[in-house]
Amino acid sequence: MARKKTSKKKQYGSAAQKKVRRAMHERKTGKLKSGRSGKKVKSRKQAIAIGLSEARKAGAKVPRKKSTSK
Repeated sequence: MARKKTSKKKQYGSAAQKKVRRAMHERKTGKLKSGRSGKKVKSRKQAIAIGLSEARKAGAKVPRKKSTSK
């Protein structure tokens, strides 16, 4: 049986990692706010999403969002 080659590429760049780290730190100190409403972010997942979104806008290496099929 032939084995599949798996590439061990790094999916997220270091710039993306820094953005997420900053967002997580801000969430922990209670300073991270969501977009339009400006409410405090309490969710860990939301903080990660905000960090990745900022990284995407800054042009960092971040995988594409999973799109829904219509």
